[in-house]
Amino acid sequence: MLVQLNRDVAAPAGTAHPVVAVLGPRSRVGGLPQHLPSGWEVRLATGLDDIHPGELVLLSGASVHDVKVARSVLPPDTRIIALIDDWAAVDLVSGVLTAGADVCVRGGHPAILAGHLVACRRRQLVERWADLDLTGR
Repeated sequence: MLVQLNRDVAAPAGTAHPVVAVLGPRSRVGGLPQHLPSGWEVRLATGLDDIHPGELVLLSGASVHDVKVARSVLPPDTRIIALIDDWAAVDLVSGVLTAGADVCVRGGHPAILAGHLVACRRRQLVERWADLDLTGR
């Protein structure tokens, strides 16, 4: 049994609500919004030029080439999540990760994908805090 945790937890003060920009087949992510925390948005991007700073980029049906192109075009701090088939060969998993995906998720239940997206967002926020110069220099 899968249970959604933190569904009603609001974003911390001063942070924008997360946006997941989806590129690729939309059929695999249709049930995703119901499994994300309150305030999250899932939007269908029209291309890499339609990605906004701070968005999580979900490449649905990702290939190694898709990830390489996205990583070369998008800012280095953009989180790229590669969604692949359940039965995809291990070479594809290692290939998309080597090409620059932050996470590779084999297709499956949207709650599992949502968990990976939430984890990516947390890492994104932690890195923002870690990069702050608190010494005032």
